Amino acid sequence: MRIVLVGPPGAGKGTQAAFLAKNLSIPHISTGDLFRANISKQTELGKLAKSYMDKGELVPDEVTIAMAKDRMEQPDAVHGFLLDGFPRNVSQAEALDEMLKSEGMKLDAVLDLEVPEEEVVKRIAGRRICRNDSAHVFHVSYKAPKKDGVCDVCGGELYQRDDDSEETVRTRLEVYHTQTEPIIDYYKAQGLVVTISALGKVEDVTARAMEALKRGEDDK
Repeated sequence: MRIVLVGPPGAGKGTQAAFLAKNLSIPHISTGDLFRANISKQTELGKLAKSYMDKGELVPDEVTIAMAKDRMEQPDAVHGFLLDGFPRNVSQAEALDEMLKSEGMKLDAVLDLEVPEEEVVKRIAGRRICRNDSAHVFHVSYKAPKKDGVCDVCGGELYQRDDDSEETVRTRLEVYHTQTEPIIDYYKAQGLVVTISALGKVEDVTARAMEALKRGEDDK
């Protein structure tokens, strides 16, 4: 299967992508991973992307698209892939369609993870990270530390990242609504969108997604 995963920040796309890719035996292709891999390997595309990032500028669509194309042409993606973070706007979605069409392929589904806006704010703004080890993550509502502001694991100070503040989260949501959400209507016109609720336990959301994708395949 060839799937695009879409949803607002805080919807759990990264977590669900990993589980779904494993269940479907296809590679999880994340934009973030693509950038990191190309930059660390100092590929031509990586160097180009870094030149924009170093200036604080957005990496142009054509660079992101070229990275995605290169990754989708790798042997492990021959029988499918799950795209996470790409396409992020309609022009990238159109470029992806053209790319797949030129290879005689097409998308099977666009999985839309739906989460109410206030829940997104609550999820992200409530995160607290340990200063000693960023892998130690807590949440004021869902995974509160035993002692306020103190890491249960190592006793380090817990803090809120700048980009997790409510103001920043709302700005990120506005960017999502303006730039990325329109791709849902773009793909709805092609009959590809499968929308599920991303509320509840991780495994329940995964089961919901797998069932929705199966129904979508059966309906074709």
